[in-house]
Amino acid sequence: MDCLFCKIAAGEIPSTKVYEDDTILAFRDINPQAPTHILVIPKVHIGSVAELTEAHAALVGHIFAVIPEIAAREGLTGGFRVVSNCGPDAGQSVPHLHFHILGGKELSLEMA
Repeated sequence: MDCLFCKIAAGEIPSTKVYEDDTILAFRDINPQAPTHILVIPKVHIGSVAELTEAHAALVGHIFAVIPEIAAREGLTGGFRVVSNCGPDAGQSVPHLHFHILGGKELSLEMA
């Protein structure tokens, strides 16, 4: 598979990791949209939120259990945003499920 995030998860492309375990990887976005911008991905390829099924419940639950830990380690005490774009019309540029953790400043409420 020619998926950028699968290659990052496999260690074929370097990233600035902030968290890793057997099932997920979190790393700094190379084009940050906030002072703290971290991507959290499953190591297994899932195209987007639109492809999630009940079989992915434990994996998604684990991701959402780890996100607050990452945010705390990053010092995001004033709050943070979690975003997942689904499909090209929503701005998803890499077709691999991922969650953005954004923080480190007061974030705008505007929607793109």
